[in-house]
Amino acid sequence: MSGRKIVHVDMDAFYASVEQRDNPELRGKPVVVAWRGKRSVVCAASYETRRFGVRSAMAATYAERLCPQAIFVPPDFTRYRAVSRAVREIFLRYTELIEPLSLDEAYLDVTENKAGIATATKVASTIRQQIREELNLSASAGVAPNKFLAKIASDWRKPNGLFVVQPAEVESFLTPLPVGHIPGVGKVTEAKLAKLGMRTVGELRTRTLEQLQSLFGRYGQRLYELARGIDESPVVPNRPTKSISAEDTFEQDVKPDGVNSRALRQGIADYKTIMREAQNLIADNNIDFVFIHLPVVS
Repeated sequence: MSGRKIVHVDMDAFYASVEQRDNPELRGKPVVVAWRGKRSVVCAASYETRRFGVRSAMAATYAERLCPQAIFVPPDFTRYRAVSRAVREIFLRYTELIEPLSLDEAYLDVTENKAGIATATKVASTIRQQIREELNLSASAGVAPNKFLAKIASDWRKPNGLFVVQPAEVESFLTPLPVGHIPGVGKVTEAKLAKLGMRTVGELRTRTLEQLQSLFGRYGQRLYELARGIDESPVVPNRPTKSISAEDTFEQDVKPDGVNSRALRQGIADYKTIMREAQNLIADNNIDFVFIHLPVVS
């Protein structure tokens, strides 16, 4: 096991929490960050709403059926990005090695930290305290020897929790976990593993590298390593952009004539903007080619 100290910080119900922070009337109430409409999806749900089963990426209409008293708030991504930058400024007090995964979560390598704090646990605790005091928001954190374990740990005591996996505890921590906790193990792979008698990480660990490679090809090695808590992937700051996307969801199907022609023209303008950004991406990163995917839903 490497001697690294990795922290994964995950803001709690980030978009919904920002809305509740900025609007006192929403505090303690079930909040869904989403546009209303049959094609809208939930961007975030407050913990008051999650008790009814509402989750992110759920259809907004289904969320409304689960929690009729929910207060729907349209998302304000400009504001969320500003708050995310403020969180990052707190991270930068301790390390330059920050790998954001989204606006609300990031990996931090604090093996050596700027403040000279003795333990990664204390660094994580201090970061969470400063986020709470300066931004009036809560964050959960996981501390572990690698990114794989830190991400699992950050979810262990949500919301507003801190969980630490010490190097000597890795095997005992992983053994009872369902294999679905392993990155890349979706429902199909999980079902395949279950048929083979591997429902937990401990059961997965009983298989040899050769057996897993014969079953899952190159991914078999990744399964073999993660089942043993091995993840040498570094925290990568300033990861280069690999994709650019934009999308709009309309209440009614868009047709090339009549009432929806304005929306169609706007969509074409958006794609032209993406093409210009793609050209810059190619020039800045010495990329030989780019693949453009224009999906059409009928």
